[in-house]
Amino acid sequence: MKTKTTKSSNKKVKFSKKPNKAVLAVREVQKNFKGERMLNKAQPPDSFWAYNTKGLPKDEQLLLLDNVQFIYELALAKLELQAIGASFEMTNGLREFKLLHTEETEEDEEMFRKKLAYFKIVKGKYTDYFQIIQKNRTRSVNQYLTHWIYPYKGKFHPQMIRALMNIIGLERGDTVLDPFVGSGTAAVEAQLLGINFIGVDVSPLCVLQSGVKTESIYALSEILEWKQRVITKMRPHLFNINEGTIDNAIDAIPDEKVRNFYNMAKLVAVSDTERRGRVFSNSFLKNLEVMIASVEDYVQIVKKLGLKLGKVDIRTGDARALPLKDGSIDGIITSPPYSLALDYVSNDAHALKELGCNVPEIREEFIGVRGRGDAKIDLYDKDLEKSMEEMHRVLKPNKYAVIVIGNATYQGHEVKTVEFTMNHAERIGFKLVKNIDKIIFGLYNVMLKENILIFKKQ
Repeated sequence: MKTKTTKSSNKKVKFSKKPNKAVLAVREVQKNFKGERMLNKAQPPDSFWAYNTKGLPKDEQLLLLDNVQFIYELALAKLELQAIGASFEMTNGLREFKLLHTEETEEDEEMFRKKLAYFKIVKGKYTDYFQIIQKNRTRSVNQYLTHWIYPYKGKFHPQMIRALMNIIGLERGDTVLDPFVGSGTAAVEAQLLGINFIGVDVSPLCVLQSGVKTESIYALSEILEWKQRVITKMRPHLFNINEGTIDNAIDAIPDEKVRNFYNMAKLVAVSDTERRGRVFSNSFLKNLEVMIASVEDYVQIVKKLGLKLGKVDIRTGDARALPLKDGSIDGIITSPPYSLALDYVSNDAHALKELGCNVPEIREEFIGVRGRGDAKIDLYDKDLEKSMEEMHRVLKPNKYAVIVIGNATYQGHEVKTVEFTMNHAERIGFKLVKNIDKIIFGLYNVMLKENILIFKKQ
């Protein structure tokens, strides 16, 4: 047997000549220290059907993206064309459109390319959105750029959000609000369109991930500077990786944006460990590498397309008492929590604990998770009423609020949340101008259908 004295102790630790399984596992972590295997597994964008550019007919006037599959998406595509002033007709099996006005200028066509969410080509040139979604480190077409960071349930569809911002007439420099910011999907899409964004959420996890997805591009160089110092704190031990030392390294980071980025990487690894049984160290190292690559992608696409990003303001707060002035918001796009169908607190309890939250206490702040039986539904309805009243208060006159919501099933009974929302909105001074059915596609969804309700403040 050989003996070796460690730097941290005078004790002699014996290692056998033949490494045991624990030592081999540590070596495997070190071997993949840069997360190279995860990056190598990612498909090149052009190999994924949604990004296909091979044999593309460049002479098309308006060509839908390949991933447009549902009726509601086609409806939104038509609405956003109308909203930006395009006159068109549909041709060739509902996938191609023809512009009718011949007086559209090159500036108009460029504006179409900059804004549109559901189109790949405008007058023979790729849209910004088609180029943006190619910056994708995942195998999901909707998780491009930083959208994928953290596995939050009940996320918005980012393409839908971009289209809705066009449909309600938001322009560069306007301010849009999401009082239930959740995973920050609307924040990223507003930022990309040059629309200022305010997001509010009672959950510190939601505030953190939304901030990381939109702020990290401004701290990329500092994030890279701290990378080696953070990962070297993960000292290999015989049987595991000492996770505690990583907290000290992250806490020592002076810049809040950088510190938040590494805390988010840690929470992604915590989630992988809790939900998928993965080794924390492996998950942290791999996801950190992909997170950095995603931020680099964001920076690159901003430069390539010459995007002027919107300002993002993410706040901890309560949708029932918004910290905003009357009539200060140009538009609202949100989806109230489906807490009757999905317990957000229990689902993310591991991450909330890691953030130092008292889970039983924070439950009392969340909409829809308080109470039992009929009392729970009553509390949810009252909270929803108050939230809509606050939306009406802060929205400017003649502006629009979009609420994406569906009926939940609770204790075997359907709760008519959509009807309740429409009725209360009308009572407080909103006018319903559009109601679009949206099918929720996916095996594990807790709900099968949502409604996209577009209201106008009278």
